[in-house]
Amino acid sequence: MLTREDVEQSLTNIRPYLKQDGGDVELVQITSEGIVEVRLVGSCQQCPMSIMTLRAGIERALMLAHQEVRRVEQVR
Repeated sequence: MLTREDVEQSLTNIRPYLKQDGGDVELVQITSEGIVEVRLVGSCQQCPMSIMTLRAGIERALMLAHQEVRRVEQVR
């Protein structure tokens, strides 16, 4: 079962890359369907490349680390 602690640990590995550009990511919740909801903060909020960061960076890393993750969604 996918736990909040597991996902937080994976996000900790991603954060240095986001923080280089003044951004960060917050875990909001994990649904029973395997959807991880996150909030992009800092410069990532208004960045035109944030969808690429979400899909190619955060989602890909979480899906590789945790087979239970089906999708990552951004919430506001």
